[in-house]
Amino acid sequence: MKSPLTNIPFDALEIGMEASQTRTLQADDLYVFANASGNLNPMHLPDEDGDGDGRPEAMAPGMWVASLISAVLGSDMPGPGTVYHSQTLRFVGRAHAGDTLTVKLRLTGKGDNRLVRFDTWVEASDGSRILEGEAEVIAPTKAMSFDLDALPGLTVQRHVHFDQMLEQAEPLPPLPTAVVAPELPDALAGAILAAEHTLITPILIGDVTKIHEAAEARGLDLTPYRIIDEPDHQLAAEKGVALVNDGQAAALMKGHLHTDVLLKAVIARQGGLRTKRRLSHVFVMDVPGVDHLLLVTDAAINIAPDLMAKADIVQNAIYLAHALGIAQPRAAILSAVEKVNPAIPSTLDAAALSKMADRGQIKGGLVDGPLAMDNAIDLAAAATKGIKSLVAGRADILVAPNMEAGNMLAKELTFLAHAQTGGIVVGAKCPIILPSRADDEKSRLASCVVATLAAERTRA
Repeated sequence: MKSPLTNIPFDALEIGMEASQTRTLQADDLYVFANASGNLNPMHLPDEDGDGDGRPEAMAPGMWVASLISAVLGSDMPGPGTVYHSQTLRFVGRAHAGDTLTVKLRLTGKGDNRLVRFDTWVEASDGSRILEGEAEVIAPTKAMSFDLDALPGLTVQRHVHFDQMLEQAEPLPPLPTAVVAPELPDALAGAILAAEHTLITPILIGDVTKIHEAAEARGLDLTPYRIIDEPDHQLAAEKGVALVNDGQAAALMKGHLHTDVLLKAVIARQGGLRTKRRLSHVFVMDVPGVDHLLLVTDAAINIAPDLMAKADIVQNAIYLAHALGIAQPRAAILSAVEKVNPAIPSTLDAAALSKMADRGQIKGGLVDGPLAMDNAIDLAAAATKGIKSLVAGRADILVAPNMEAGNMLAKELTFLAHAQTGGIVVGAKCPIILPSRADDEKSRLASCVVATLAAERTRA
């Protein structure tokens, strides 16, 4: 619990009194200020190059720095009840994202009508000054205290984890990718965007007339890309699979065709892409406010998996987590409750999967269940229910009991929690990029990032 805010009333203020606060400027602070103030100058946005010198400035707006003075006046001295009268500002330096700033003020005079003057300044971590000025405020008349624990928080809708993954993936060799039926603008644009980020080298398979019409609708240049004319979607899917088996492609990407048509070619016993493990889908989700990636599985392939199918689903997700840089992923086997209950079959499967991991039948990560959603991702919820686990409250992987639950969970995180979502099918000979028709270009790009990192892990 935070300490209550208290003030210093006018009669208790003395010349020479000082107060200070220290604050590190975060990139998110710049986005919050831009939204609150309407100042959209790209000089002040973390990912923008505002002066054309080839790198983002992420420079703090002068008024953001000045607001730190207001924070000390309103919270510390005089504190609650203070009202601004005037403020002068002289900017003698600049602050950027990542800088630690200290704001200081010294009381220099008291006047009529509770008017109080302060010297004010803001220092960088090396002691150099960023800002100087003088403030005049009307001090409160009586001592007061306020408990502000209920102050609403803010979550910035950024996707820093995917930004970091993109930085990791772009220097890697482009992944030759068979894109099946990219015959609508969104489906084609997603593949071309990934190519422009050097993530994939697309091989476009489908109705050549429709592909060119889709390119014309978005103003896309298809000159650099190989196009295989095949209007029939089933035959196009089979040709994509054949390119993988021939070594011409290292990934498969769904365009505008039904998922079952593509997967029919993938799982064909002759010429398909089967391996010893069952195929499963993993959503990789960057949820604003969560300090790590969340993997959700299976939400797209296995409708009602049995125990052994779930074992493959968990193993597939653990291997993908390794590819994304999670050395020891924590997999939470979800159910409605955290206790084994024979009336809820998913709790029995969860307990069995946990024991299978203990015995080495599932490798490379920590597995625990059954866990309800709250105690899988929230340490306080797990502690409240007395759950002692290395997974509870820290889960990287959320394993749903069936496809319905997994799909609802993934869609809720996407559309209510504003997660950026990518996803691939794993367990086949190559990554299979399986975007939804509702996915935007950035989601398709995120899926290509995941596929590129997964393929690199396989190569390594």
